[in-house]
Amino acid sequence: MFRRSQKRYDEASLYDYAVGALGRRMRSVAELKRLLRQRMAGDETAEAAIEAVIQRLKDQKYLNDEQYAAAYSSYRQSNEKFGRMRVVTDLKAKGVHGEVIEKTVSAAYEGVNEEKLAREHLARKRMRKPTNQKETARVFRALVRAGFGSRTVFAILKKWDVDEDTLALLETELP
Repeated sequence: MFRRSQKRYDEASLYDYAVGALGRRMRSVAELKRLLRQRMAGDETAEAAIEAVIQRLKDQKYLNDEQYAAAYSSYRQSNEKFGRMRVVTDLKAKGVHGEVIEKTVSAAYEGVNEEKLAREHLARKRMRKPTNQKETARVFRALVRAGFGSRTVFAILKKWDVDEDTLALLETELP
């Protein structure tokens, strides 16, 4: 059985670990705090050391939720072709504050044609025009999972001449 080393972290070594973690990939403040808490589990001085490290990283501009959310939103929109709702959900899961999410996602999706983006997402996933109900449901679910609104999803399916009965069945699946 593998056992995690019982290395004791002081503030300096915790800072070094945090910088290394940020060097591997960008993280939100909440994600980094979670990671540091795992490192310091069982230590009564953990919270003070973690707060000091987080503040130092913010002062040095290594850690900034607004920059993180902006970069994350633009990447998910331009490279992965995800819809606005998916990006909002992902950022909430990463612990970014609601006001920051609203501001950065709005900026990233300003002037974006959602239907065009949804079509690009389908092309990226190599999904073609559905020929039966099962394929239609698969395309529908993929677009909803990718964060596109029902209006956009139904607009695409209607342009693909999907029959009204199938669309009515899919409408019942919406949350």
